[in-house]
Amino acid sequence: MFKDKSILVIGGTGTIGKSLVKTLLKYEPKVIRVLSIDEYEQFKAMNELGHHKNLRFLYGDVREYERMVRAMEGINIVFHAAALKHVHLCEYNPFEAVKTNVMGTQNVIEAAINCKVEKVIFTSTDKTISPTNTYGATKLLAERLISSADYSKGAHNTVFAAVRFGNVMGSRGSVIPLFKKQILENRTITLTDSKMTRFMMTLSEATNLTIEACKRAQGGEIFVLKMPVIRVSDLAEVVIEETAKLYDISKNEISIKEIGLRLGEKMYEELMTYEESKQAVEFENMFAVPPLFTEKRYSYGEGNATLQKTYSSNDEEPISKEDVRQLIVKEGLI
Repeated sequence: MFKDKSILVIGGTGTIGKSLVKTLLKYEPKVIRVLSIDEYEQFKAMNELGHHKNLRFLYGDVREYERMVRAMEGINIVFHAAALKHVHLCEYNPFEAVKTNVMGTQNVIEAAINCKVEKVIFTSTDKTISPTNTYGATKLLAERLISSADYSKGAHNTVFAAVRFGNVMGSRGSVIPLFKKQILENRTITLTDSKMTRFMMTLSEATNLTIEACKRAQGGEIFVLKMPVIRVSDLAEVVIEETAKLYDISKNEISIKEIGLRLGEKMYEELMTYEESKQAVEFENMFAVPPLFTEKRYSYGEGNATLQKTYSSNDEEPISKEDVRQLIVKEGLI
C-alpha cells in the first residue's frame, strides 16, 4: 500500500519517526516528507539516512495549522509521531504539552481532511489509560480526537486511527541509555522501584506493528500492540552486567540506588481498559479497539474474541531476565 505513495512522517526525526522512515523507504514510495522542529536531529537524520531522491526534510511545528496544510499537500498517508513526551517536563509545563499534544493533533486532523489525505496514523502511549500525569492526559485527549475525527469528518474519506504502545527499548530519552550513562560516569544507577513493571518492546517491533496497523485501519480504531512485560529491576541488572562486560568494569563496582516514584509515575502501566477489551478484536500481534461511540461495523477478515480484562503490566507475567538480555543484545542496545 506504500509503493508510489506520498507519505508524511510528522516527528520524523524522533526514534519512532526515524525508524518508520527507514522502513517505509524499502516500499519504494513516491516521496517521504520528514517533518520535525528539531534542527539538529534533522541534520543528523540527513546524514544517517543517506541520499534518497524521494526523501524530503521539512522544518515545522504541529502547533501551526498553516504549516501542516503546506506539508500535507499531495500527501496520501500521514504518520503523526510528534509529541512532548517527557513526563516531568510536561508536568511542569502542562499547557505547553496541551498545545503540542492536543492542539497539534487537531491541526493534523483538520489539515488532513482539507488536503484529502487517505489515511492518518497517530502514535500513542500506554500512559493514556487511567492517566496520573499531564503527558498521559494530553495523549488521551489526542486519541479521542483521532477516534472522533472518523465521524466528525462528514463526507470526507480520510481514515483516522491510533496505535498505542508502551516503552520502546533504546529510544531517545529511555531508561537503557540513561542506565548505561550512569554506570560509565558514576558507577551508580538510580532505580525508581525494584517492583515496578513496564510494557516494553524493541524499536523494530514497534515500527513493523505500526505499519501493520496502518494497513488494517478502517477508521476510528485504536490498535493496541501486544508487548512483553519487564521488571525494571531485571532490566537494570542486565544493563549492569552487559555494560560491565563490554567496558571491562567489575560488577561489584556498580551499585543500584532506589529513589522512589517521581511525580506522575505509576508502579505499573495499562495498555487497555476493561471497557475497551469487551469490544476489542484480537489478532496475533495486536488488538483493534473500535471507537465507543460508533455504529460502524468493522470487518478485518480475521481476529478472535478478546481477553475481556484490563490489559495491565501488573497482571501479566514478566518475561525472564535472560529473555530481557536476549532482547537487549539482539537490538545492540548497550
